[in-house]
Amino acid sequence: MNIQNPIIPGMAPDPSIIRVGDIYYLATSTFHWNPAIQIFQSADLANWELIDYAIKEGEVNLRGTNTPAGIWAPHLSYDYEAKKYWLAYSHMVNMAGREFNSDSYAIWAENIRGPWSEPIYLTSIGFDPAIYHDDNGKKYMAILEWETREGYQAPGHIVIAEVDLEKGGIIGKWQRINHGFTTRGCAEAPQIYKRNDYYYLLIAGGGTGYAHGVEIGRSKNIFGPYEPHPTGEPIITSSPRHLFSLGNPDAGQFGMYNPESVMQKAGHGSLVETTTGEWYISHLMSRPLEGTLLNPLGRETAIQKMHWTKEGWLEMKDGSNLAKMEVEGIIGKDVETTVTHNVEDDFNDAYHCRFMTPYRNQEVAWVNTIERPGYLRIYGSDSFFSQVNPAIMATRATSFNYQLETKVEFHPDHYSETAGVGLYYDSNNWLYLHLSYSEEKAIPLLTVLQAKHGKRIEYSNNCFPVKQGIVELKLSYDHGQADLFYRLEEDWILFVEEIDVSYLSDEGVNGEPGEIGGFTGLFNFVGSVDAHQHDSFADFSYYYVKNKV
Repeated sequence: MNIQNPIIPGMAPDPSIIRVGDIYYLATSTFHWNPAIQIFQSADLANWELIDYAIKEGEVNLRGTNTPAGIWAPHLSYDYEAKKYWLAYSHMVNMAGREFNSDSYAIWAENIRGPWSEPIYLTSIGFDPAIYHDDNGKKYMAILEWETREGYQAPGHIVIAEVDLEKGGIIGKWQRINHGFTTRGCAEAPQIYKRNDYYYLLIAGGGTGYAHGVEIGRSKNIFGPYEPHPTGEPIITSSPRHLFSLGNPDAGQFGMYNPESVMQKAGHGSLVETTTGEWYISHLMSRPLEGTLLNPLGRETAIQKMHWTKEGWLEMKDGSNLAKMEVEGIIGKDVETTVTHNVEDDFNDAYHCRFMTPYRNQEVAWVNTIERPGYLRIYGSDSFFSQVNPAIMATRATSFNYQLETKVEFHPDHYSETAGVGLYYDSNNWLYLHLSYSEEKAIPLLTVLQAKHGKRIEYSNNCFPVKQGIVELKLSYDHGQADLFYRLEEDWILFVEEIDVSYLSDEGVNGEPGEIGGFTGLFNFVGSVDAHQHDSFADFSYYYVKNKV
């Protein structure tokens, strides 16, 4: 049976896939979100379950992270000799002035669920590190060397060095390989594989936009020279037409949008072999809102079936290079959908592992299900414009059409104390249906606040008193439009309708048309603000996200 793409909908970019035994594991980027580095598990390549995060409980400081910095492009590998899982990743701390200050680290664990080791520093030469465990016992790292000099080809060279995974750092010097294997430019995310007598170097090319693709070259020496694929084109892409863009730092390449394809931006691939000797590449993808180039669900994870030619080159199973929304599954595996992307949490135990928080760590002191069993208690903190301590618990949006429902109990005593539900991209872009406090009436008040490109938008004409401080809230999202509802008794009451939230997308959050502003995607959330005394809290009795499509 066939596999339907995306295999992981919603924010799941830069997938790195491995197989250990009969089980497949996949890690993805998380940027400014905590816990960091999502880890998924599958037995059939079609159904993927989020099982854990690699970096959590204060192990990384993401406070003050500007979009789209943070934790980038984790690379997952397994050392069969030492029986250890390895994760290499970059922490992008600055992107101003095109300096791209990024520190890369490696962590290891004997179990995919951890505990993971303390970070081992590797390099600050660039980003997208990948570790290769050679059969001679040596360890190598491939990475993009970021170029900042005027007059030199951006974004830089792909480089490889032997790496010291015990002490950290590299052994010897970096060896510059190339600027990619096609004329698309913007080469990054190099990954090394070995088959027969050849080392194969898999590269993401064309920028992480509409010209994105997976490129490949090979060499009998790990340091090259590498021979490019004979077609001179990506082996996977959403836009197969030829592009010459060497030296062009534009990662968006909006002119390469393919109107004949549902899937866009296919690229940043990772290779895996099944137990049956079949080959697949996982890669990122996007699905724009119809009639636009906006991608609210961000960069998702897809997969393509591959095969090796008799000449020893990797290509898609159907012989083309156009990424497909439906691909052939593993031979002999019946593929049935077993993983739901709905979220249903009644908080009867610990909250669901899908909950993530921007910038800050999740700590019992401000969010827990302990103080009032059966409820998620959130203590209010900074405004949602803050990149330091927003009290937000969020889950990835995974559909273009869904409903988010919750019930909140909140008893504010100051107008700067709020609690409610909403949509969130980053600190400058969100929508918030919430209870606040009316000094005139001395009761909680339901209202709406919105952030768009850093501008505060108050819905001052939409206010409703909630005397008891208990209300059910619902947000209905439909292809970039949001309707807001509340319920006190039996029926839902429409509060605000048809709010344009299409800007909550990778391309819409910086207000500059024709540019990519972020690398994450839309999230749903519950949260609370207290810019008064930091002593108020909200209790949420349930959190449901029900996808319609």
